[in-house]
Amino acid sequence: MIVDDNPIVRAAVRGYLASAEDMRVVSEAPDGQTAVTAAQRLRPDVALLDHRMPIADGLSVVAQLAEHTAVLALTSDAAEELIAAMLRGGASGYLVHGEFDPPELLRAVRAVAAGQGWLSPRGATVTIAALRDQAARERDRIGHADQIRLTRQGFGLTLREQDVIELLCAGHSNAAIARRLMLTEKTVKNHLNHIFIKLQTTNRTEAVLRWSGQQ
Repeated sequence: MIVDDNPIVRAAVRGYLASAEDMRVVSEAPDGQTAVTAAQRLRPDVALLDHRMPIADGLSVVAQLAEHTAVLALTSDAAEELIAAMLRGGASGYLVHGEFDPPELLRAVRAVAAGQGWLSPRGATVTIAALRDQAARERDRIGHADQIRLTRQGFGLTLREQDVIELLCAGHSNAAIARRLMLTEKTVKNHLNHIFIKLQTTNRTEAVLRWSGQQ
């Protein structure tokens, strides 16, 4: 199925596909809303989806289309944010007009129909960048967690004091902490006084921030 509001583009794509004996265009749609209705009824193997269209654009319907067919984005819009959003939304491939020739289009359609992915050079660049960003964020997260653990070790809190500060961070009152740890409130207060000294803080809020690595 070809989904594009420009009839000239649809005709050109239809001509490319007509050269392949293993492909047949079962439907054309000028907007996303019409495409979703047609996909529900016809269940095509692949939908070639443009982005900028009236009534409903490609991004707004890609997830719905992906429920009924494999989606290959085929558009002139090469914005990195759009490429990433289309792929997150369920598109199996992304081709940018001007970056592919008819033989590549046919290869892309076959790949997507077979459950594989296909990306234009721009799409591949965006995907690689996104994976690197994700890996960097994960490294930063792990690094921050390790830093907090090392910092906490330096405070020298006993295991019981750690139990108390963790419950304090969770928002529990002295009475609630005492019930959970089966202590008296006076004992909890004594633990908190020791915690404040070791963390070099003067109140509950400062202690929570210091233990959480936010201060």
